[in-house]
Amino acid sequence: MTEENALSDIFRIAIGQLNPTVGDVAGNLAKAREARADAARQGADLVLYTELFLAGYPPEDLVLKPAFLKACEKAAQDFAADTADGGPGVIIGTPLKRKSGTHNSIIFADGGKIIAERYKLDLPNYGEFDEKRVFQAGPEIQGPVNFRGVR
Repeated sequence: MTEENALSDIFRIAIGQLNPTVGDVAGNLAKAREARADAARQGADLVLYTELFLAGYPPEDLVLKPAFLKACEKAAQDFAADTADGGPGVIIGTPLKRKSGTHNSIIFADGGKIIAERYKLDLPNYGEFDEKRVFQAGPEIQGPVNFRGVR
């Protein structure tokens, strides 16, 4: 963290409550970048996006395709790299394939890198929700994240 990135007494969170398109990773990344740029102009410290934003919700069987998971992870890494500009950090939802399985995840990025990943614990499996079929629940204890000196 640089001195210029340290938080003041005011912590501004922008909400990127947009309408991502299922399967359009590049388009969803473009929407996220546009929202982050707008949030930066308004002085936000952090931009929070919706669940599985990069994939679109619900991605269903798309998360069973390795190429789709790779595209989502690449988009997350590219978006994390954008935060090297000193603007707002980001929390954005994306599916991630890890040794523990495929997770409905968020990445927390700041300073040009991913500083944390967290995985959804309670996967719904009723009505239109079918997450237990395509995702593995994350570990119960994942811990807080330190962001620019704030825990």
